[in-house]
Amino acid sequence: MGAQTFLTQEEQQKIIECVKGVERSTSGEIVPVIASESYHYPSAVAFGSLLLGVAASVAVCMALGSEDMWMFLAIFLGAYCVFQVVLRYASTLKKPFVSRRQMAEEVDEAAITNFYLNGLHQTRDQTGIIIYVSVYERMVQVLADKGINDKVDPKVWDEVVQLVTKGIRTGAPADGICKAVAKCGELITENFPIKPDDTDELPNLIVDGEVKK
Repeated sequence: MGAQTFLTQEEQQKIIECVKGVERSTSGEIVPVIASESYHYPSAVAFGSLLLGVAASVAVCMALGSEDMWMFLAIFLGAYCVFQVVLRYASTLKKPFVSRRQMAEEVDEAAITNFYLNGLHQTRDQTGIIIYVSVYERMVQVLADKGINDKVDPKVWDEVVQLVTKGIRTGAPADGICKAVAKCGELITENFPIKPDDTDELPNLIVDGEVKK
């Protein structure tokens, strides 16, 4: 499942309206970002192809009753090349060869990268918040700009993350994201109320780099 199929068009619009509603009471800029995956994990493809290639070679040689090393190597090379292609394009199959720690590190890095690429560090009052959802890893990261982190304990974002992950686990990702957006509003409205000249500086939803309006 990629980012484009993670949410229906109706769910995307629901999130957009939720963000707009929350931003009517705060100068904070909340941007949910949905990414298909945070990294393509080439090492997992190589390692998985190696293990599966060896397993396939052993199985075929045993089935043929052969102990010919050259036959084993020939089968292995063929199987390795096949699994390289399979794991590269069937991303679900490579997941067993990626550790949770590696996925968490890649999601953290991708969230930071998206924070800057999407201009969340450029708001007038440094009040950008990104809710980064990586579909493949089923992981969420929330980051806020300096203006907010100077007044709000960064640890509170863990609760926002839990709201999104619970929504994903229960099959209601849009509801989880909307609850997270609302929670962000609760956390920042007191310190960052809406201003008379406030404008909507950032997109209200980004799906795989595509701005949704």
